Amino acid sequence: MQGVLKKGAKAAGTLAVLKNPLTWILAGILLLTTIFGITLFLSISLGGEKQFELGLSGEGAEGTAQVSAEVLRYEPLIRKYAEKYGIGEYVGLIMAVIQQESGGRHLDVMQSSESIGLSPGAITDPEYSIQIGVRYFAEVMKQAKGDIHLALQAYNFGNGFIEYALERGGYSKEAAIEFSNLMAAKTGWPRYGDVNYVNNVLRYYYSEDGSAAVISDGAQRFDVEEVHALMKEFLGLPYVWGGRTPAAGGFDCSGLLEYAFAQVGIDLYGTAQSQYNKTVPVPENQIKPGDLVFFSTYKPGASHVGMYVGDGKFINANGSSGTSYSSVEEWKKLYPFLGFRRIQ
Repeated sequence: MQGVLKKGAKAAGTLAVLKNPLTWILAGILLLTTIFGITLFLSISLGGEKQFELGLSGEGAEGTAQVSAEVLRYEPLIRKYAEKYGIGEYVGLIMAVIQQESGGRHLDVMQSSESIGLSPGAITDPEYSIQIGVRYFAEVMKQAKGDIHLALQAYNFGNGFIEYALERGGYSKEAAIEFSNLMAAKTGWPRYGDVNYVNNVLRYYYSEDGSAAVISDGAQRFDVEEVHALMKEFLGLPYVWGGRTPAAGGFDCSGLLEYAFAQVGIDLYGTAQSQYNKTVPVPENQIKPGDLVFFSTYKPGASHVGMYVGDGKFINANGSSGTSYSSVEEWKKLYPFLGFRRIQ
């Protein structure tokens, strides 16, 4: 985040343990689980670049944060300051902000130093970072008249974005891109802020009714038929563990998607879990062709992925029949279903 100007690179640092006894207990549990090689995940999400195995929830009145153990340990402090500054209903959303900003792994937990005129990462007390960050978020939320999308982008860009966006009808991705370009030119920086910040935060957050916080009109950002056609070229090709290109003689599930989407300029590099992390959840009554569908086939978390093509079918590379079409409902009977997710 920042005050008026875009922050520079996020400061590196080590995670400080708070003086709160509960935090010491949680930290001890985390240490023990690290020693014995077990990943204890105290929330229900996949944070930052790190992959997690299990999860519970960190909730706010308006929604549920999908965050890592490192973030969840700060929930009492987040709640304390959220209530102090009159935004207690947004505890879950603030936790999602922290997941995006630092994953709970830096001293300046909310990357809030710039909002008080300090250099990036200058704050070295996690509680102070949370106090300043929550106070600033309360300010931008008020200025944004409760529009969480506008407030989130202003947390990243600075509150100068709020007036700019309101003059153009409110938050939109287009306004964010225009403002970023304007400020980059003004400051002489190669780029300004994160134009995808809203989506990046909301991938860790669900609304109270359990639906995803998807902020687009539901249209896919790519030509679904083009990607589908690329995948169809490989129908019948055998499954190859680790196969990422046609040169391998076949694909694994994430490799097929990685390759096809790369041809249309979309980065889905990585495992099924990585692709899960890069996308946002979509309620099943709102799915469209082009959404990705995820299952847990042999370990906790996402371990299989395909692209939904309509009529209850998805195209995927699987160990039984290679690159082929499969039934969502049939797979639900066989494996834990993790849901549909959309590329933003």
